Amino acid sequence: MSETSIVLPRLTSGQVLILWLVLVSALVALGYGLILVRIVLKSSPGPKSMTDVAEAVEEGAMAYLKRQVRTMRWFVLAITIALFLMYRNVYHGLTLPLGISIAFLMGVSASYGAGFVGMWLAVKGNVRSANAALTSFKDAMELAFKAGGVSGMFTVGLGLLGATIIFLVFQENAMKVLVGFGFGGSLAALFMRVGGGIYTKAADVGGDLVGKVEAGIPEDDPRNAATIADNVGDNVGDCAGMAADVFESYEVTLVAAIILAAYALGEKDFVKAYGAAAGAFAMKLIIFALILRAVGVFSSILGIMMVRVPAGSAMRDPMRPINVGYLTSALASVVGFFVVNYFYLTDPRTGAPDWRFAFAATLGIVLAVVTLWLTNFFTHPEGGPVTETAYAAKTGPATLLLSGMAEGLESSVWALLVIAACVIGAMVIFHGSLALQFYGIALTGLGLLTTTGFILAMDTYGPITDNAHGIFEMGGVHQEEASRTLSWMDAIGNTTKALTKGLAIATAVIAAVSLFRSFIDEAHLGFLGVQVNMPTVFVGLLIGGAVPFLFSSFAIKAVSRAAYQVVVEVRRQFHEHPGIMEYKERPDYRRCVDIVTATAQKELLSPGILAIFAPLLVGFGLGAGALGGFLGGAILTGQLLAVFMANSGANWDNAKKKVEDGFLGGKGTEIHKATVVGDTVGDPFKDTAGPALNPMIKVMNLVAILAAPFTPLEISQVSAGRILAVVLSLALLAIATAFSKRGSIAEEQSAAASGKLAA
Repeated sequence: MSETSIVLPRLTSGQVLILWLVLVSALVALGYGLILVRIVLKSSPGPKSMTDVAEAVEEGAMAYLKRQVRTMRWFVLAITIALFLMYRNVYHGLTLPLGISIAFLMGVSASYGAGFVGMWLAVKGNVRSANAALTSFKDAMELAFKAGGVSGMFTVGLGLLGATIIFLVFQENAMKVLVGFGFGGSLAALFMRVGGGIYTKAADVGGDLVGKVEAGIPEDDPRNAATIADNVGDNVGDCAGMAADVFESYEVTLVAAIILAAYALGEKDFVKAYGAAAGAFAMKLIIFALILRAVGVFSSILGIMMVRVPAGSAMRDPMRPINVGYLTSALASVVGFFVVNYFYLTDPRTGAPDWRFAFAATLGIVLAVVTLWLTNFFTHPEGGPVTETAYAAKTGPATLLLSGMAEGLESSVWALLVIAACVIGAMVIFHGSLALQFYGIALTGLGLLTTTGFILAMDTYGPITDNAHGIFEMGGVHQEEASRTLSWMDAIGNTTKALTKGLAIATAVIAAVSLFRSFIDEAHLGFLGVQVNMPTVFVGLLIGGAVPFLFSSFAIKAVSRAAYQVVVEVRRQFHEHPGIMEYKERPDYRRCVDIVTATAQKELLSPGILAIFAPLLVGFGLGAGALGGFLGGAILTGQLLAVFMANSGANWDNAKKKVEDGFLGGKGTEIHKATVVGDTVGDPFKDTAGPALNPMIKVMNLVAILAAPFTPLEISQVSAGRILAVVLSLALLAIATAFSKRGSIAEEQSAAASGKLAA
């Protein structure tokens, strides 16, 4: 059954009431987010020396995000028009094509909105958390997490609000519109992830190489001209970028579950099993997915409230209260699954609850817990892998890099096997029904992200504490205990960011596996399948496997070039203004901000064009089967690369922080310099290319689904439209590749050398 032919049964009055209740839960999420905003803003921002730094960071972050919106608006508008024109030929009338286009815009706006709100409060909360550290670890820790919770609750609220409104408006035709909403969220997340990642890591790498390695000054020393850009980058990358990323994961897993529940109506085994009640039961499965999202609102709120530090306690591992909060949220979610299953999802044949659905969603929670444990094991500062990497720095940066790389490679294997086990587990739970097996896989993704509000709070806590530590140092506040508190919170923030990336990558694979079934039906490959023994399909598999590598190359190359420019600029300022090192002159912070802003905007389009037009080239050039192979290759290598880069980077970063906290001699030693090299290599791994692969995978899957009705089954089927699509895709991919090579360092050096010779 194709999505274009799906017409759901009309909503009953009871189902409409449930949708309104789900809508209310979305408003509850937004309301709790506003309560957290009020709590954070009531806290004192501290002395003027810190607020001056915080205001500069806030100004730079907001200016970048506004510029990014201006850069992308024409691209988004072009896709909106293209979607309308494409589906104008599929659906008669204007309502559905217009609905898909508007839903796409809603997805883009909601994704940007989630990122904007999260970042807005993060730049307010960082200085307040730094000031709270002067009082106690408890105040600093709890305030930073509450500030992160705003991002989580607004992401949940906006995502659930958008999906529920679409269902209430389009009802039986909602399936045809929801894919546009998911695509919009994924595309915005891709751009925010790539742009923010390039920005943040160019400033971080450049600043560290000159400041720590060459000049021997601390990380957030105000004499380093790159420090403001570095702190701005934490917000545009790890706050705005990650919020948009998690938003699209949250939305796409929901869309996948709803689509697969609707597809069950076209499966013979499902119709045979449930008979005349099949339509009504499929509708219940759709509503069940939305109810689980509503459960997640309340379990996330409960988890955030449980992140507490006992009064009067000395500094302790910040992961302990975070783990307590997450486990509380996870257990509350599991209880909610079974309660909803008991009262709502009963088997129409027997009238008894069918517990398989609650167990499948719980499998997602298990996947999340195991993923969190694995990531924590490989990246925690006190863990064996990070300690071994730190010891490896005793013999220089080469052995340190090899050690961290090996840990990242190993971690990617275990992460993939855990995902594979969950997919098999869902199939075992629903054995005997192919339709319900795919729905069960989608339910694991829903379960994994039920606690999205808490997960994103945990992630945003990372950049907030990073900025808090930086603002504290740049503000010139001298209190050793507070400095140690913020440094320890910052180190754990690296782990929480890695944890969230691991979960986002896992959901990308789960959603991709679920959506793959939708692609098969849309492309009319149900009888043929994706036959890897066919040459064109195998070629598609090879190309799909290669795309994540090219995508990562674009992103890392952009960071390298921008970091090079930052290094040159900071060196120039040190050379031309020697008073900077003596605190007699103020560095030109704005110049470094301008460098990384311009580079991030310039490099933004190439990865986006690759993610959209690579699947179109394969689909229209080699056929629908080859496009299926392409998706399989991209999912596999994308997951392995993403986990490898995220965990290697976090491992190197925390090895550096472990040494900076006094391990093996502390700051200023050759061991410390070796760990700084590892950290700078890992920065674009863990904060640019690695996490951006997650939305890339989902963008390509959704593009494939949207294009599937138009792709030919056979390579021999030639038409003018097909030739035009291939030529356009080739041209744009060539332009994207050429754009990625602009501003080559070698060309700049060659031109400079030629200028000197001519002179």
